[in-house]
Amino acid sequence: MASKTDPHADARMALACLDLTSLGDDDTQADIAQLCRRAQGPCGPVAAVCVWPRFAAAARGLLPSRIAVAAVVNFPDGSTDLARVLRETAQVVQAGAQEIDLVLPYTALMDGDVGAARQVLQSVRAACPEQRLKVILETGVLGSDGLIAQAARLSLDAGADFIKTSTGKTAISATPSAARVMLQAIADHPGVGANAGFKASGGIRTVKEAGTYIALVHDILGPSALTPARLRIGASSLLNDIEAVLGGKSRAATATTDRY
Repeated sequence: MASKTDPHADARMALACLDLTSLGDDDTQADIAQLCRRAQGPCGPVAAVCVWPRFAAAARGLLPSRIAVAAVVNFPDGSTDLARVLRETAQVVQAGAQEIDLVLPYTALMDGDVGAARQVLQSVRAACPEQRLKVILETGVLGSDGLIAQAARLSLDAGADFIKTSTGKTAISATPSAARVMLQAIADHPGVGANAGFKASGGIRTVKEAGTYIALVHDILGPSALTPARLRIGASSLLNDIEAVLGGKSRAATATTDRY
């Protein structure tokens, strides 16, 4: 179990729950091959790699079965174009990915069009019954606790396995305040509260930052939720700091232009 005061324990937990992510607009096959190598580093494997749909098959072929492949859908804009969303979902399923990170139609929700958001969520859930579905709420844009809680409930009602903070493509990504609202929504949900997971993503670059979210999960969902089945941290450069901490070195995480 991770400790609020033990960086080494938090680093081990962050590594076990890490979705090592590459979602650059100019990503290449070589970038994904390097990502998959990094996912199997000297300190141990990550939980998953997260990539664009077009790279899901390549990633699956490069990784051992114990490391999941996640691919984004409806990313990053959160469209209500159901044909597009289902087309992308089918591509990811056919590629053999085990997880789908779906962007909630957050703009529609903000405009009061709950029905459009619900339709996308329910349709994707039906189209990927065997995959783990992680719904990205884009909490930095939703802004208010009320909208974040509504988005969380809507996603959980539709059968989401995880709710996730952010795409990492907006000015505000993961924040502890949004995480608290999301975690409380999971804890309070009558149908999935004991099983649904939480993913923090966007701008998390150090073990200290990851530790904040680990502690929140511990406090709100309980210590039993500190597993990759219920906690994920989406990041690209965080792995550098994890390896530095576990290696006994003191260093800042490598800077990156990608908010992941």
